[in-house]
Amino acid sequence: MTLPTRRRFLTGTLCAAGALAAGPTGFVREARAELEIDITRGYVEPLPIAITDFYGETQQTRSVGQDVAGVIRDNLRRSGLFKPIEQGAFIQSPEALRGGPRFQDWRLIDAQALVSGKAEQQADGRLRVQFRLWDVFGENQMIGKAYFTTPGNWRRVAHIISDAIYQRLTGEEGYFDTRIVYVSESGRQDKRTKRLAIMDQDGANHRYLTDGSSLVLTPRFSPTRQEITYVSYQGHSPRIYLFNLNTGQQEVLGEFPGMTFAPRFAPDGNSVIIALDNQGNSEIYVIDLRTRERRRLTNSSAIDISASFAPSGERVVFNSNRGGSLQLYTMDADGSNVQRISFGDGRYSTPVWSPRGDMIAFTRQHQGTFYIGVMRPDGSGERMLAEGYRVEGPTWAPNGRVICFFRRTRADDQGRYASKLYTIDLTGYNEREIPTPQDASDPAWSPAIP
Repeated sequence: MTLPTRRRFLTGTLCAAGALAAGPTGFVREARAELEIDITRGYVEPLPIAITDFYGETQQTRSVGQDVAGVIRDNLRRSGLFKPIEQGAFIQSPEALRGGPRFQDWRLIDAQALVSGKAEQQADGRLRVQFRLWDVFGENQMIGKAYFTTPGNWRRVAHIISDAIYQRLTGEEGYFDTRIVYVSESGRQDKRTKRLAIMDQDGANHRYLTDGSSLVLTPRFSPTRQEITYVSYQGHSPRIYLFNLNTGQQEVLGEFPGMTFAPRFAPDGNSVIIALDNQGNSEIYVIDLRTRERRRLTNSSAIDISASFAPSGERVVFNSNRGGSLQLYTMDADGSNVQRISFGDGRYSTPVWSPRGDMIAFTRQHQGTFYIGVMRPDGSGERMLAEGYRVEGPTWAPNGRVICFFRRTRADDQGRYASKLYTIDLTGYNEREIPTPQDASDPAWSPAIP
């Protein structure tokens, strides 16, 4: 069985050994499992799942097996769809599982699904990690795969296995093998240091991309997730940068007088859409990354900012005060056919189109309270998912089911405040903090590689 292309594309140190189609005791049958999670409802009772430490023949591989299983448990728990069972309740050991599950033992502790695995050190130094997902009540192997990688890449294997389990049980693509770029903040409110940082979606593998000597704003991933575009100020002059994550090289896309707002890549990665302010009038432009030519999309006396392409590239959502207050509008990719889609009280901002194309997330401010909300592209079905003194900057997980945003507290009399990243399910449940070394704002979730 061939791994998805993105697994091989992203790292040359990771490859698949293939599917584990048959169980070790011969009683496993290949069949469509009956065990599934219906995530189309508003609230889903978490599925009890047993995830054993992965077995290893040596102390080193047993340690890796424990680490891999731990990351899988944490990933699935944070999704809100799974309830990993405490290991102290397990009756069958990881070693005994090599002969196959004793399903009656797992039913006794109410496990509906079981994950077992093994970590092995190969003669060439590579690590082989295999796993099997079992339907406890159906007594079926639902999926089984093995991966080769370098020992230092075990965490990524754990995320990939988490994605495979999530997809097999929910029918939707997982989002664990992804990264988040954001603005790391420190210092007082009136003297804030802001620098780019990147991490895995669970907060691991954290590193800074800039040194904080220049103010940075609004980082966004390219469709290949190998580049980031962001705004940085050299003195009072804003510049748009492209940061290559593979090489660490930065390229100035352009220096623009006045204010420059939130560049975002087009879905094909060949251009960015941006708002430029000229003497108090902000208009939306598309900049071709190959020719650097600018094409103007809006032309009004109003403030037009915060543009985001639909995944098809055919429509754009943005916000504008052309109706009196900042509201959300959509238009064709050539700037024609402008339609207002929000009509609520207050101010709307930072719209971002879902990777699935079916929803638009936004920030709304009304009567001193901020909200993170979603609506359909035609403006119907508006719902608020989170609220607070200041919640802003929604960004979608690549499967379009989870939203990341930042939540900031009021500053105290010393000018100090806290700003943290959170995720929340599209249904409005399961809000969870993503740990970061310092304060954090303006997250951008990486896409999945098709």
